[in-house]
Amino acid sequence: MANKHNRRSFFSKAALAGAGLIGASSLASYADGLVAAKERTSHASAPSDLKITNVTCAFVKEGHDLLVKIETNQGLVGWGNAVDAVNGSYYMVRNMGNRLKGQSPLNPNRIQEDLRKGAFFGGAQSGVYVSVMTAVEAALWDLTGKALGVPVYQLLGGKFRDKIRVYCDTVIKSNGNPTPDDYARAAKDAVKKGYTAVKFDIDHANDPNKYDKYNWTAGPAELDRMYNSIAAVRQAVGPKIDVCVDMHGRYDATTGHRVAKLMEPLNLMWLEEPVPADNVDVYKRITQETSTPICNGENLYLGYGFTRLLADGGTDIIMPDLQKAGGLGEAQRIANLANLYYVPFSPHMVATFLGAMASCHVCASVPNFQIMEWQTYMDTDPMFKEIVIYDKPQVEKGFITLSDKPGIGVDINEKALKKYTPQGMPVFA
Repeated sequence: MANKHNRRSFFSKAALAGAGLIGASSLASYADGLVAAKERTSHASAPSDLKITNVTCAFVKEGHDLLVKIETNQGLVGWGNAVDAVNGSYYMVRNMGNRLKGQSPLNPNRIQEDLRKGAFFGGAQSGVYVSVMTAVEAALWDLTGKALGVPVYQLLGGKFRDKIRVYCDTVIKSNGNPTPDDYARAAKDAVKKGYTAVKFDIDHANDPNKYDKYNWTAGPAELDRMYNSIAAVRQAVGPKIDVCVDMHGRYDATTGHRVAKLMEPLNLMWLEEPVPADNVDVYKRITQETSTPICNGENLYLGYGFTRLLADGGTDIIMPDLQKAGGLGEAQRIANLANLYYVPFSPHMVATFLGAMASCHVCASVPNFQIMEWQTYMDTDPMFKEIVIYDKPQVEKGFITLSDKPGIGVDINEKALKKYTPQGMPVFA
């Protein structure tokens, strides 16, 4: 009815313009508004008729990233991204897709619950299954937003912010045994690009001071190397830049505790995964015995993985990876759970820009968002821009501007993607 009324109004105004009773500029302005309204209106059939017809996938970054494509009977396509535990998951995507065909995609939470509970004995608590389910769930949110004409953050309840602050993971490679000067130089380069927070790895597998590769205890020389590297960063960037440090869970409790205490004078934003994620009791002890904020969660799955960690005070900051923790809806539930304990939410993010923007919608929708990860090579590797369809800068002065387009706001360039797909892996087939 609204469109008929608009057409009738338009022709009435046109008649008045012809009679000289209203100006041509007023008519043009009205026509422009009508066109804009038409553009915003879905030309597909009613959302209630939307059905999933096909679910396929592709891989990039040597199989580290899974991209899921969900097609529908109305031509709408939804995209999702998962990382890490996704190698060899082609048939898992096909099996999930067979369960989804014929369903409406407009119930992401219900479908995710059906997929999880339907595979309770098939790995649906952590690992590969949850990672794949995460990509499927994100694609469902993308489709729902596109079908209803709203961005994902609106579906999640609205937004607290328009821009998402990111830190630059400088990706100092451990096999090169970088010096403190290398750390300082990388930090300065990131700050020059506009980042206000930087992150560095200090777990060097080839450190000549290590006792052996199986011994998780760091000796005095290794501890000196860790401290001197980050001290050089702090001196290089000054007191107002946030500095994060990652140990990738590759040390024992004794070393994790000692490094946390060593870093106290450097005023870190956080010390990340000083020990593996498995033992909450160890995290609780380290967290309570140092003023250095402790951060973990990148290797935890679903909201259940965070309940005891938060309830027992086992961390100061959580960093779920939103491309493997269970989906965008689950990520919001994790963030809201953390908010009950006044714990900041700082997602891990090593995906494509599709995954980054999907994460941004969650970050915008919760009050306790702190900062999100961005890898320095994403600024220079052409793949990260070529495989997506996005018409704005990805990062500006350390922030990602939240997309207002329907769905996630980022699509996949299938033609460009083929150039980066590992040989022998499927491309949406």
